[in-house]
Amino acid sequence: MNSWKWSKHTILLIAIIATWLKTAIVYRTSFDFDLENAMQEFILFINPLSFLLFAYGISLFFKTEKGRNRSIVITSIILSIILYANVAFYRFFNDFITLPVLFQTSNFGELGNSVAEIISIIDLLYFIDVFIIIFAMKFLPKIKGLYNVRKEARRAYFVLSLAVVFLNLGLAETERPQLLTRSFDREMLVKYIGTYNYHLYDIYIQSKSSAQRALADGSELVEVANYVQANQASINEEMFGKYAGRNLIVVQLESLQNFVLQNDMNGYEVTPFLNSLINDKDTYFFNNFYHQTGLGKTSDAEFLFENSLFGLGRGAVFFIHGGNTYNSLSEKLGNNGYFTSVMHANNKSFWNRDMIYQSIKIQKFYDIDTNEVNDENSVNWGLKDIPFFEQSVELMTEMPQPFYTRMITLTNHYPFTLHEEDKMIPEYNSNSGTLNRYFQTVRYLDESIKVFFEELKEKGLYENSIIVMYGDHYGISENHNKAMAMYLGKDQITPYDSALLQAVPLYIHVPGSGDGQIIEKVGGQIDLRPTILHLLGIDTSNDMQLGADLFSDEHEDFVIFRDGRFITDKFVYVDETCYDRATGEVVDIQGCAPYIKRAQTELEFSDKIINGDLLRFYDEQTGNLILDAIE
Repeated sequence: MNSWKWSKHTILLIAIIATWLKTAIVYRTSFDFDLENAMQEFILFINPLSFLLFAYGISLFFKTEKGRNRSIVITSIILSIILYANVAFYRFFNDFITLPVLFQTSNFGELGNSVAEIISIIDLLYFIDVFIIIFAMKFLPKIKGLYNVRKEARRAYFVLSLAVVFLNLGLAETERPQLLTRSFDREMLVKYIGTYNYHLYDIYIQSKSSAQRALADGSELVEVANYVQANQASINEEMFGKYAGRNLIVVQLESLQNFVLQNDMNGYEVTPFLNSLINDKDTYFFNNFYHQTGLGKTSDAEFLFENSLFGLGRGAVFFIHGGNTYNSLSEKLGNNGYFTSVMHANNKSFWNRDMIYQSIKIQKFYDIDTNEVNDENSVNWGLKDIPFFEQSVELMTEMPQPFYTRMITLTNHYPFTLHEEDKMIPEYNSNSGTLNRYFQTVRYLDESIKVFFEELKEKGLYENSIIVMYGDHYGISENHNKAMAMYLGKDQITPYDSALLQAVPLYIHVPGSGDGQIIEKVGGQIDLRPTILHLLGIDTSNDMQLGADLFSDEHEDFVIFRDGRFITDKFVYVDETCYDRATGEVVDIQGCAPYIKRAQTELEFSDKIINGDLLRFYDEQTGNLILDAIE
C-alpha cells in the first residue's frame, strides 16, 4: 500500500462520499420505504456504497489525472440520471424502473402534461454531487507527481469494495431471507440492495427471461396444465349461455377506483349515473372486485381481460412479449362468429398495440386515425370521453353482428386535468392537487358513460348487447396517502387500507334481463375472461387460464395482486403480514398461510407461460397440449 497516496485521490473520495450521501438523502425524501427497525435503516444507508466503490473505482485504471477525473465525472452524471429517472418514475407509478420499461420509449412522447406535472426546476438538486465534484476538480489545489496506482493497491481497494457488497447482502438476507429469489416486490429490492445494484440485478433477470423462451419446450406446460385443470371451477349451468348471441361491448374505465362510487365530495355526488347502475334491475355489480395490474397499467388490464394470465412483475407484457402465441378471448369469440375490435383514441403504436393486437387476434383496431380529434374535443392524453363515445357508437353501427368491441377511455388519466367547461363539480381541498382534480375527471367520466348509454339506445344497439365495464387500475397512488386519509376520514392509510383501496368497479349490464343483483364475491380482472365467455355459451374447460368464472359456485374468494399481496373474504396479506379482512387487525400468519404458496405458484406459472411462450405448444382448437412437441 506504499504507493497508495490518499491525498492524491481526494477527488475520488469526494465523489464517493457526495454521491453516497446524496443517494441516502434521496432514499429518505423521495421514496416511501417502510423501515421497521434500526437494522433496515442501516442497510438502506450503506447499500449505495456497495455499488459506488466499484463504479468510481474504475477511475483507478486510468494512468492520467485527466482520464481519472473524466471517468469520475461521467460516472457521477450517469448515476445521477439513473437515480433521478427512478425518482420521476416513482412519482407517477409509485414504483421503480425496470429494463423493459426503458424500451417503452414510444410511450414517453405521449406523457405531455403528465411529465410537466412530475418534474420541476428544483430537481436540479438531484445532480448536486456532479456540481460538487466539478467544483472540487476546478478549485482544489492541484497535486503534483500523481503516481499510478499499483496492482496491489487496486486489488486491496476492490477487495474492500467486495467486502462491503457481502456485508450488504448478508444483512439483507438476515432481514429478508430469499430476497433475490422472491423478487416480486421491487421496492423491497431497492430497500435492501440499493437502486444501483437493483438495476444490475434487473439486467440479470431480463437476460434470464430472454433465455427462457429459447430454452423452453412443451414439457414445461404439463405442470401448469395439471394445476389449471385441478383448480378449475365448474360452470354455473343456469348462467352458461344465458346471453348467447348478444353483442359484447366492454368499457375499460381509466383509473376508476371504488372509493368514489356511492360517495360524495364536499356534498357533490361524484358518480350519479354509475351509482344508479349499481341497483339497476339489469346490472350485475361486483363490489369486491380488484385490479391486478403491474407496471403495464392499462395494457396489463387489457392483457388480464383477454388472456386470464397475470402481467409481468417487470415491465409490460405488451412490449416484452408482444409476439407470443396467446389464446385470447378475442380469438375464442372470433372462432365463434364474432367480429372483434378495440376502440381507443390513441396512436396504434402506444403500448405496442399494433403488434400485440395481431397476436391476440383483434380483427380491427379503431385508433386515433379513426376519430375526429381537434383542440376543442381533446384534453390531457387525447380525445375527451364524451366525443369518443359518440364517435365510437357511430362506428359500431357499421360493424357486422354479433360483434365484440373493447373501448378504452382516456380523460380520467393522470394528471386529471379538464377544460373549464367540462368541470361539473369543484376541486377537492386537500394538500394533493392530484386527488383534488381526480374527483372532477371522475365526474366527467361518469357523465360520458351516461351519454354512451343514450347513444347506444338511440342507434338501436342497446337491447341486444352485454355491456361490461371495469376499472383498469388505481388512479390515486400511495404517494397521496395523506390526502386520501383526509378524504376517507382516517388518521392514516395503512398497508391494509392500501390493499383494499385497489378495489375497482365491475358492472355486467344486460339490458332487458331483469336479473340484476349486487354480488359480494371477491374477484379480480383475471376472472373476466372465463366469466364473459361462459355467459355467451363458449366453453373454456380446456383453456390455459388462471381465472375462474365469477358466477360459478366453486369460484373462490381469493384475488392475487401482481406484487404478491392477496385478499380473501377473511384476510388481507401485505408485506408478509396477515390482517383480518373485517377489522384490519394483525392476526396470526397461519390464517394466510394456505394462500401464500398458492399466490406465488400462480404468479410463477403465469410468468413461465409468458416468458417461455409456452402456448405455442398448445393446440388452441382442441384445448390440448401438442404432444409431439412435448415428446
